[in-house]
Amino acid sequence: MDLAFSKDDLAFQQEVRSYLEKALTDDLRRKVSQTKNGYIDKQGMVTWHKALAAKGWVAPHWPTEHGGPGWGPTQKYIFDLECARLGTPTLSPMGIRMVAPVIMAFGTDEQKQQHLPKILNCDMWWCQGYSEPGSGSDLASLQMKAEDKGDHYLCNGTKIWTTHAQWADWMFCLVRTDPNPPKRQMGISFVLIDMKTPGITIKPIVTLDGPVENEQEINEVFFDDVKVPKVNRIGEEGMGWTYAKYLLEFERGNTYAPGLKKSLRKVRMIASAEADGNGGRLIDNPEFAAKISQLEIDATALEFTELRIFSDLAGGQNPGAKSSILKTRGSEMQQQISELVVEAVGVYAQPFVQDTFEISNEPRPGPDYAAPAAPAYFNYRKASIYAGSNEIQRNIMAKLVLGL
Repeated sequence: MDLAFSKDDLAFQQEVRSYLEKALTDDLRRKVSQTKNGYIDKQGMVTWHKALAAKGWVAPHWPTEHGGPGWGPTQKYIFDLECARLGTPTLSPMGIRMVAPVIMAFGTDEQKQQHLPKILNCDMWWCQGYSEPGSGSDLASLQMKAEDKGDHYLCNGTKIWTTHAQWADWMFCLVRTDPNPPKRQMGISFVLIDMKTPGITIKPIVTLDGPVENEQEINEVFFDDVKVPKVNRIGEEGMGWTYAKYLLEFERGNTYAPGLKKSLRKVRMIASAEADGNGGRLIDNPEFAAKISQLEIDATALEFTELRIFSDLAGGQNPGAKSSILKTRGSEMQQQISELVVEAVGVYAQPFVQDTFEISNEPRPGPDYAAPAAPAYFNYRKASIYAGSNEIQRNIMAKLVLGL
């Protein structure tokens, strides 16, 4: 395997690097440096989304017919590398990476025309309505009802852990259109819901990393006799489970290695600045240095797995069950790195900074990198649960990758 970039690849890399460095403002850089999970406030994410959209780079995996840049796998990988190297904001994946591929594959022409341009330009913000109280990893047990009322469904139920629902214009949602199917996976439909529809109530869920408005992340969403036009259903009634699995391939198939490597460089920087308690630097402590080295080896191994999967994508294949490999290892390593950061920061991780994005005249305890250390640690506890718990991912790999 030839891993060297060609002259054209290197020229493209320089083009990407130059544009990203110019587009990333000082305010965005500051916010990213203080983020607990890559996300910043909505205004910042919209600003960055539109900066990439103006260049035609916001949807690397979209086909050109819908506004994608027409990149090959090497160009996509270079773009991810440069974003990770520079530390650009994380875009909301709900529209660009998750619902858009489903609309492209299974939506009507009218649905594509209505939603895809607005997703591409960030004129429409999305959230995901999958999990319910008691129906998380066991998603097939969902109970939100959608009663057939002729030209519309009448929806009643609750969705939970709904990321950024407070900002969303639309939700892509799984609902039960058949209350008594022969199998639980049947009788589920995939619908698009306008969040301005009467009967929808959003309540924030306060997490361990703090009740902060700019960093509010997850919510509970209640539906009380919400009318959803049938023209908002994706594909066939009762086929939502199939469409949901297709979407999850894209949710789980993220690129992890470049971001993990950047995070590990940050750990090395912190460990070089912090004392080990014995008169030396933490980076010179053999035990701590070994932890970093092992994670760097693991990140490289994950990188090669990603490259193999991207090669399959270039050949026209979907990531399929292999995306579970990326999700499992990537999320576990995110947790391990967040643990190393807390260990490196030490006592400076203990004070709670209410809003890490806020500019304050009051000096913070410890260096700037200390404030998001504990929030990131607590936030990444969920990484091995969302998008299907890692226990579920291992079952998928055992059955569909290993054939056990």
